[in-house]
Amino acid sequence: MSRKSRKSLASAEPWNRSSRATVPPLAEPARGGGLNICCFEGYDAMPEARQEKEPVLRLENIVKRFGGAEALSKANLTVRRGSVHGLVGQNGAGKSTLIKLLAGLHQADEGRIEIDGVAQDRLTPHLAEALGIHFIHQDRLLVPSFTVGEALFLGHEPRIAGTPFLDRRAMRRQAEETLRRYFDLSLPSDALIAELSAAEKQIVQITRALIANPKVLVFDEPTAALVRREAELLFRLIRRLSAEGITILYISHYLGEIVDLCDTVTVLRNGRDVATLTVSETSAAEIGALMVNREIAELYPKPTVSAGEVLLEARNLTLAGSYRDISFTLRRGEVLGMTGLVGSGAKEVVRTLFGLETATGGSIAVKGDVVVPANPVGAASRGLALVPEDRRRDGVALSLSVLENTTLASLKRFSRGLINRRAERHGADDLVRRLQIKTDGIDALVGTLSGGNQQKVAIAKWLSRQSEIYLLDEPTVGVDIGAKVEIYHLIGELAERGAGIIVLSSDIEELRGITDRLLVFFRGRIARTVATAEVSSEQILADVTGAHESLRHVG
Repeated sequence: MSRKSRKSLASAEPWNRSSRATVPPLAEPARGGGLNICCFEGYDAMPEARQEKEPVLRLENIVKRFGGAEALSKANLTVRRGSVHGLVGQNGAGKSTLIKLLAGLHQADEGRIEIDGVAQDRLTPHLAEALGIHFIHQDRLLVPSFTVGEALFLGHEPRIAGTPFLDRRAMRRQAEETLRRYFDLSLPSDALIAELSAAEKQIVQITRALIANPKVLVFDEPTAALVRREAELLFRLIRRLSAEGITILYISHYLGEIVDLCDTVTVLRNGRDVATLTVSETSAAEIGALMVNREIAELYPKPTVSAGEVLLEARNLTLAGSYRDISFTLRRGEVLGMTGLVGSGAKEVVRTLFGLETATGGSIAVKGDVVVPANPVGAASRGLALVPEDRRRDGVALSLSVLENTTLASLKRFSRGLINRRAERHGADDLVRRLQIKTDGIDALVGTLSGGNQQKVAIAKWLSRQSEIYLLDEPTVGVDIGAKVEIYHLIGELAERGAGIIVLSSDIEELRGITDRLLVFFRGRIARTVATAEVSSEQILADVTGAHESLRHVG
């Protein structure tokens, strides 16, 4: 199928893939005039304060047990009509279980579920949809071999009156009208789901729900696979839907999104609701503290470590089309931060250090020896380790066990022709204990672990190899705040043991909380090198977005 024939997310505003480098991934969502989103004029700001309305969803004293374990223990959730209601909690807090009960995938052992004031004794997925509740899942849940048209109307296909035949003309018309109204684009019904980007798949999911005239839309980690510009469009859509009277239940690990987008938020911890707050009267930090039951100061644990010898040095490193004349050092015991927009060159520098890209100029020195990492094997042999942003695709093997993943990069340590299984298991057990990886055992499949624990396994793999230089690419993306704190502790422990760590992140507060120095990239160059304690979030954001450069041009 030719993709040239359509105005799609890949080629048209506002979902232009080539435009990803122009939108700050770090800032709070823009309000008013920041983006050229043609179909959302008038929806930049949150709707006016809403009067107290009756609940459309009420879950009371919900108990759900799996075996002997209670996933939910007298949990409550009340969502008022027309509101945007956030639901947050650490992995394991009970969010997923609560949503599966609402979707009819599980049945509560105790408690009461009301929809529009009517008690539902036995919800099923079909009944939930019939009652107007639709779900936008993080994993998209679309059949790859289906066309867009087939996916949009699966299970609800319109038929020509008096015949068993599908009314494809009606399907096409409804799809086109909804896509034009909410997204100002056309997506041909014969496009395959497998050909679409993550953002396009999400649009198909949302469009499928909108065609059914929903009362409630449940968004489950909707921005996990989206870049910032795509997320901005989603936020504007949610504000528009809310203004039109659709109730939104929004689940996210990103507390900045909750604060910017939601009217109210319910916090779950250990299977219970510990608070329901008016968002305008709280902050992301306060919500985070409730989630982990810790003081705010504990969220960014950072030991004091004196930097030692230079472990890594880049001199005038250049990659044509990506970055140029990049120079910096990384010392033993130091946590060096890197940040910048997509396309700024920061990610490409990290990839070059690990041999995934080949520099066209300059040099890299590891402990004084000039090297040219031609591939990851060569980089790993020099003591470098990369924990990639997409851990599920590149960082761990989901179908292998914790044991197999942990020792994957260090099998030579455990073999003398044949692998010493006892030593291998002992080494894996030790790392699981040290990193507090929550698992049923080292033989459990990594695919069964939470996102934060998968990330720990990805790090454990390199600890097993006894690496000295760690390149962490967005190490806490998509993990809950409790797991983030544990990863921050781990980074501090690595520094105390004499490793050098580079953290590439789009989270400014994270970088300010855990790094010693910061390199800010802008358009392929380092715009600022600074001790992290000496720079504000506003200064970093200005450098990342080029605001200083714009001011110089104006002046």
